[in-house]
Amino acid sequence: MKVAISGAGGFIGSHLTSMFKEKGWEVSPIHTNDFDLDDASFGKKLLGADVVIHAAGATINKRWTQKYKKELYSSRVDTAKKIVKAMENMERKPKLFICTSAVGIYASTGKYDEEHAKYADDFLGRLAKEWEKAATKSTKLGIRTVIFRYGIVLGHGGGILKEMLLPFKLGLGVTIGDGKQNFTWVHINDLMRGYLFAIKHPEIEGVYNLMAPNPTTNYGLTKALGAVLHRPTWFAIPKFLLKLRFGSEAAEALSTGQYVTPKRLTEAGFKFKFKTIKEALDNLYG
Repeated sequence: MKVAISGAGGFIGSHLTSMFKEKGWEVSPIHTNDFDLDDASFGKKLLGADVVIHAAGATINKRWTQKYKKELYSSRVDTAKKIVKAMENMERKPKLFICTSAVGIYASTGKYDEEHAKYADDFLGRLAKEWEKAATKSTKLGIRTVIFRYGIVLGHGGGILKEMLLPFKLGLGVTIGDGKQNFTWVHINDLMRGYLFAIKHPEIEGVYNLMAPNPTTNYGLTKALGAVLHRPTWFAIPKFLLKLRFGSEAAEALSTGQYVTPKRLTEAGFKFKFKTIKEALDNLYG
């Protein structure tokens, strides 16, 4: 089995790379600067791949200037277009294309799954829609295509926990605002298992929410992390400080959340090992 992975050096990509190599599979990493290659040279990165995974994307945890918003778009949508174009030009096409998407596609009010949803009409929502639109053009090539929508990934070595860990250990654990905003998450182990599930089950196709079946809140995350680390959680970050740090639009996105559940994945037979935030954090830090 050969797998080509964009964003192979990132938090998710590096975990996927390690998992596949442990299985003895060949991994072809696609790094950020590879997308600057001409079409013929870029296509060689995918040559012989049975599975192509698109996990690249610039972090949203920066100030959203107009220039950086273009980078957020290009690092997701333009890269997806380039991958699909490369697959179109391949004589032997991959059997499966898995593209990342984001829970931010859903509105921040209400409770949703893949089949019952209201979509967000903000920058992140529109970005996710364009991302998925670019990726799903691979279906016209006869390639089985899976879109994994997920929120915050909890694991060692990256993601939100890397940002939160030091302040919590110093007794400076904080909530954002009143902490009531929904927090949709998945344990890194379940995320990896989700990718394997898609690879091993040819009936898996289309959009799937790859996230734990029990969302929590920002307050729930803060209290659970404080409890497992035995540290106090007394502080709250007011929204205006987020605006000073990230700008109004990004601050709004960071101070809201979505309540989303994995209906299609569980109906397909996938079993989550970590269903609650307490189980996930106990496993990681208990």
